[in-house]
Amino acid sequence: MDRISKSYDVITMGRSSIDLYSNDIGAPFVDITSFAAYVGGCPTNISVGTRRLGLRSAVLTAVGEDQVGDFILHFLQQEGVDTRFIPRKPGHRSSAVVLGIEPPDRFPLTYYRDNCADIELNVDDVLATPIADSRALLITGTGLSKEPSRSATLFAAEMAHQAGTAVMLDIDFRPDQWHDPRAFGITLRSALRLVDIVVGTEDEINALMLTDPSQVSLTHSQVSDARVSGDINVAIQALLGLGPQVLAQKRGAEGTMVHLVSDDVGGQFPGADKSAVGTINRPLQTTQTIQTAQITQIEVPGFPVKVENILGAGDAFASGFLYGFVNGWDWYKAARLGNACGAILVTKHGCANFMPIYDEVMMFIQNHGGL
Repeated sequence: MDRISKSYDVITMGRSSIDLYSNDIGAPFVDITSFAAYVGGCPTNISVGTRRLGLRSAVLTAVGEDQVGDFILHFLQQEGVDTRFIPRKPGHRSSAVVLGIEPPDRFPLTYYRDNCADIELNVDDVLATPIADSRALLITGTGLSKEPSRSATLFAAEMAHQAGTAVMLDIDFRPDQWHDPRAFGITLRSALRLVDIVVGTEDEINALMLTDPSQVSLTHSQVSDARVSGDINVAIQALLGLGPQVLAQKRGAEGTMVHLVSDDVGGQFPGADKSAVGTINRPLQTTQTIQTAQITQIEVPGFPVKVENILGAGDAFASGFLYGFVNGWDWYKAARLGNACGAILVTKHGCANFMPIYDEVMMFIQNHGGL
């Protein structure tokens, strides 16, 4: 099956917002005098990031009948992201994010998500979206935090799974969006049977497998930078034993470690037709085969840059990684492109508005050692 046989390369689902980012770089939050307004939200950022790289992207989010919703939709439409599946939710507000910027490691973040529109995504909204007509579906942990979005997200993943559409989960651990961090782990683990590719940091991988709330601590960056203790190797083994075939472990300046349930280090899933770009052929897995499955690790170096703002770097990585997957690249090359996208974004002020275009990324990579 080639790319032309489906209308979209990627549909992303979940959170959207107006992002207000401090213009006073380095100033403590209490001393900020002005903010710049951008568009944000993990899946929304990724819809823009993949579109700027050249993929055919759509986003399934929701906005209120308000001017913030107009702001979000206008930006996405200008970017060429398909917005026709974004419903308005009367009586609910488009969400917002406020961020202080004190590089290299202080980014205090506040979410405004009370009564927010995108959590109201429901099964009917999913049915109105052509999930099966996309090469990949991206879902996020935050989209699973509350009903009806939780059921809608699981339903979308079921539809994709049945249609042979690849399902990528961005763990997206935001502890203040959950009533209990144990609920985060329980919910996401229950979804992994529907997921092919997982993307997350070491802290997020530990969060997905956590059982004790004392494992979680917040830094001065608050919810944007939660620390989660645990044995990362045990967590990776357990995660890959629950269904996913690929785990991209984001490691910041150190790059990415890609973990595969396969002996094949190419860009396909085990058993996939090598001539079919991005095709999934999910192998039959039993408890016995998972326990004895070999996990191949691929270390992919990052790009050293001066950090201005870490927010959105993971979304930029996911955009590049998805681009490589959809185009049938091997996992090393796909992660290397993702690393480059993330490195570029940490030198910028915002998220979606600063996602790099394909030529910009390739020039950056060329100047920093190549793919």
